[in-house]
Amino acid sequence: MKKSVSERYKDLKSIVIERKEQFDRVINFIEKETAWLTAPASTKYHLCKEGGLLEHSVNVAETMLKIKSAIAPEISDESCVIVALLHDLGKVGMPGNPQYLINEPSEKQKKYGYKPDYPYRFNSELTYLSVPVRSIYLALQHINLTEEEVQAIVYHDGQYVEDNRSCATHEERLTLLLQYADSWSGFVIEK
Repeated sequence: MKKSVSERYKDLKSIVIERKEQFDRVINFIEKETAWLTAPASTKYHLCKEGGLLEHSVNVAETMLKIKSAIAPEISDESCVIVALLHDLGKVGMPGNPQYLINEPSEKQKKYGYKPDYPYRFNSELTYLSVPVRSIYLALQHINLTEEEVQAIVYHDGQYVEDNRSCATHEERLTLLLQYADSWSGFVIEK
């Protein structure tokens, strides 16, 4: 029988041992004070549904561990789990102020039968930060990350993002693993 997302998530969290205390702090913070457990992974693309962000993060972590075991077994499982689970953390927004809001039509729009094209919209009340920058901002308040882990989170979208061009050909192996696991999850597993 296939495990639920919450069971798979629990299994992944148990892999973090060396930085367990810090990891537990960041997990406690995101689970209790942010939309981590309910946020969608996107407004209109992959896993655009309640809990989609957690499901995507679990998919990325499991995929990353599979790839790592085949081509880079020397990389720490713990590091893979941490960067995979936290790579899109910025999508939660801020405590009490989520990045994605249910896209409900205004009263005037309802009057004329308008239905939004997408179930979620961006929260315009948030200070703009890219997802990776907000991810790092939130995570570093609770857990120490290595330079390689920071690079992996910041550049996890690879060359799909113009801002990432400066990192081209300078990616660490952890970054490359996360980039591929994220793409495989979003474009293959979650399609």
